[in-house]
Amino acid sequence: QVQLVESGGGLVQAGGSLRLSCVASGTSRVIDVMGWYRQAPGKQRETVARMTDGGVTYYESEKERFAISRDNAKKTVYLQMNNLKPEDSAVYFCYAQVKPRLVGTGTAEEYWGQGIQVTVCS
Repeated sequence: QVQLVESGGGLVQAGGSLRLSCVASGTSRVIDVMGWYRQAPGKQRETVARMTDGGVTYYESEKERFAISRDNAKKTVYLQMNNLKPEDSAVYFCYAQVKPRLVGTGTAEEYWGQGIQVTVCS
Protein backbone atom coordinates (compact mmCIF):
# COMPACT_ATOMS: atom_id res chain seq x y z
CA GLN A 1 0.00 0.00 0.00
CA VAL A 2 1.39 3.36 -1.09
CA GLN A 3 0.99 6.54 0.93
CA LEU A 4 1.34 9.95 -0.72
CA VAL A 5 1.98 13.12 1.27
CA GLU A 6 1.85 16.53 -0.39
CA SER A 7 3.52 19.71 0.82
CA GLY A 8 4.40 23.18 -0.43
CA GLY A 9 0.95 24.66 -0.90
CA GLY A 10 -0.40 27.81 0.63
CA LEU A 11 -1.30 31.39 -0.16
CA VAL A 12 0.51 33.29 -2.89
CA GLN A 13 -0.09 36.52 -4.76
CA ALA A 14 -0.84 36.55 -8.47
CA GLY A 15 2.32 36.33 -10.52
CA GLY A 16 4.16 34.45 -7.81
CA SER A 17 5.49 30.91 -7.74
CA LEU A 18 5.08 27.76 -5.68
CA ARG A 19 6.67 24.34 -5.79
CA LEU A 20 4.57 21.41 -4.64
CA SER A 21 6.20 18.22 -3.42
CA CYS A 22 4.79 14.74 -2.97
CA VAL A 23 6.65 11.94 -1.22
CA ALA A 24 5.62 8.33 -1.73
CA SER A 25 6.21 5.64 0.84
CA GLY A 26 5.07 2.14 1.73
CA THR A 27 6.35 0.19 -1.26
CA SER A 28 9.59 -1.13 -2.67
CA ARG A 29 8.06 -1.32 -6.14
CA VAL A 30 8.89 1.09 -8.91
CA ILE A 31 6.25 3.80 -9.14
CA ASP A 32 5.56 3.86 -12.86
CA VAL A 33 3.59 7.11 -13.02
CA MET A 34 3.42 10.06 -10.66
CA GLY A 35 1.51 13.22 -11.29
CA TRP A 36 -0.66 16.07 -10.18
CA TYR A 37 -4.38 16.77 -10.46
CA ARG A 38 -6.40 19.68 -9.17
CA GLN A 39 -9.99 20.39 -8.24
CA ALA A 40 -11.60 23.76 -7.63
CA PRO A 41 -14.87 24.10 -5.68
CA GLY A 42 -17.81 23.10 -7.86
CA LYS A 43 -15.52 21.87 -10.63
CA GLN A 44 -14.44 18.43 -11.81
CA ARG A 45 -11.00 17.15 -10.98
CA GLU A 46 -8.61 17.76 -13.86
CA THR A 47 -5.19 16.51 -14.81
CA VAL A 48 -2.32 18.96 -14.52
CA ALA A 49 0.69 16.82 -15.44
CA ARG A 50 2.02 13.27 -15.20
CA MET A 51 5.49 11.76 -15.52
CA THR A 52 6.63 8.17 -16.03
CA ASP A 53 9.54 6.55 -14.24
CA GLY A 54 11.53 6.98 -17.45
CA GLY A 55 10.93 10.72 -17.55
CA VAL A 56 8.21 10.95 -20.18
CA THR A 57 5.90 13.84 -19.35
CA TYR A 58 2.27 14.53 -20.17
CA TYR A 59 0.81 18.02 -19.78
CA GLU A 60 -2.92 18.50 -20.09
CA SER A 61 -2.73 22.26 -19.64
CA GLU A 62 -0.57 25.10 -18.35
CA LYS A 63 2.64 23.58 -19.73
CA GLU A 64 4.02 27.06 -20.41
CA ARG A 65 3.77 27.98 -16.73
CA PHE A 66 4.02 24.65 -14.89
CA ALA A 67 6.76 22.02 -14.88
CA ILE A 68 6.72 18.52 -13.42
CA SER A 69 9.83 16.70 -12.26
CA ARG A 70 10.74 13.56 -10.30
CA ASP A 71 13.48 12.38 -8.01
CA ASN A 72 13.14 8.61 -8.16
CA ALA A 73 15.74 8.01 -5.45
CA LYS A 74 13.62 10.07 -3.06
CA LYS A 75 10.33 8.75 -4.48
CA THR A 76 9.24 12.34 -4.85
CA VAL A 77 7.40 14.25 -7.55
CA TYR A 78 7.39 18.03 -7.83
CA LEU A 79 5.24 20.59 -9.54
CA GLN A 80 6.85 23.96 -10.17
CA MET A 81 4.16 26.57 -10.74
CA ASN A 82 5.16 29.97 -12.08
CA ASN A 83 3.18 33.11 -12.89
CA LEU A 84 0.27 31.87 -10.84
CA LYS A 85 -3.20 33.20 -11.57
CA PRO A 86 -6.33 33.31 -9.38
CA GLU A 87 -7.92 30.62 -11.56
CA ASP A 88 -5.13 28.26 -10.47
CA SER A 89 -6.63 28.21 -6.97
CA ALA A 90 -7.66 24.65 -6.15
CA VAL A 91 -6.89 21.61 -4.07
CA TYR A 92 -3.96 19.85 -5.72
CA PHE A 93 -3.77 16.07 -5.46
CA CYS A 94 -0.75 13.85 -5.89
CA TYR A 95 -1.25 10.68 -7.93
CA ALA A 96 0.75 7.47 -8.27
CA GLN A 97 0.35 4.35 -10.38
CA VAL A 98 2.13 1.05 -9.84
CA LYS A 99 1.89 -1.45 -12.70
CA PRO A 100 2.16 -5.25 -12.43
CA ARG A 101 5.67 -6.62 -12.78
CA LEU A 102 4.52 -8.68 -15.78
CA VAL A 103 2.41 -6.79 -18.28
CA GLY A 104 -1.03 -8.31 -18.74
CA THR A 105 -0.88 -10.42 -15.57
CA GLY A 106 -2.52 -8.04 -13.12
CA THR A 107 -4.27 -4.75 -12.47
CA ALA A 108 -2.41 -1.50 -11.95
CA GLU A 109 -2.74 0.05 -8.51
CA GLU A 110 -3.66 3.73 -8.23
CA TYR A 111 -3.15 5.96 -5.21
CA TRP A 112 -4.09 9.49 -4.22
CA GLY A 113 -2.82 11.95 -1.68
CA GLN A 114 -5.15 13.84 0.64
CA GLY A 115 -4.75 17.04 -1.36
CA ILE A 116 -3.15 20.38 -0.56
CA GLN A 117 -4.68 23.83 -0.91
CA VAL A 118 -3.25 26.41 -3.29
CA THR A 119 -4.80 29.86 -3.12
CA VAL A 120 -3.77 32.65 -5.47
CA CYS A 121 -4.82 36.18 -4.56
CA SER A 122 -5.10 39.13 -6.92
